Amino acid sequence: MKARALHRVVGIILLLPFFGWALTGLVFFIKPGYEGAYEVLSPKTYPLERAVTVTPDPSWLEFRYIKTVLGEHLLVRTEKGWSHLNPADMQPKGTPTEEEIRSLLSDAFSANPRRYGSISRISGDTASTDTGVEVTLDWKRLSLQQRGTDTDRIDLLYKVHYLQWTGVTIVDRVVGITGIALVLALTVLGAWLAFKRG
Repeated sequence: MKARALHRVVGIILLLPFFGWALTGLVFFIKPGYEGAYEVLSPKTYPLERAVTVTPDPSWLEFRYIKTVLGEHLLVRTEKGWSHLNPADMQPKGTPTEEEIRSLLSDAFSANPRRYGSISRISGDTASTDTGVEVTLDWKRLSLQQRGTDTDRIDLLYKVHYLQWTGVTIVDRVVGITGIALVLALTVLGAWLAFKRG
């Protein structure tokens, strides 16, 4: 096959990926809706009302002492990971009840009620809201992760952009490498044709 014909065939094969790359690249450049989709949600904290003295255990790598609507919390990181302790007796703080989760999350949602709305359902450590956002509580770290339909849409665009079209890692890797190889081939053929003509 002649270089010009091969260049045309490769160009036609890459029409769909190029269209996808251009469209998703534009979205990534403008970033519409990113602010809410990837907003960092944290439990609302309050000032400590008294002086606090903590004698750290030698195994602690770091600790945080904070106050939320649920009271005071001591968060400790060791080589084994994070632990959530009760400051009164330094014992692990028990798993929160559904009512405690509801109270903690509702308080956190007050930072952006338009996005989070109200809790409609709680299942384990995950709450669903009436605005379609899911919030997961990591009790050991006292941290929150939120994800909405907008997050899913943007993540889908990333998959399109990076040729992760099948959801099967090995197949997506082959598709990605093939796409890059075809782009390089198209570039080399185009350059060769241009310089050959000159």
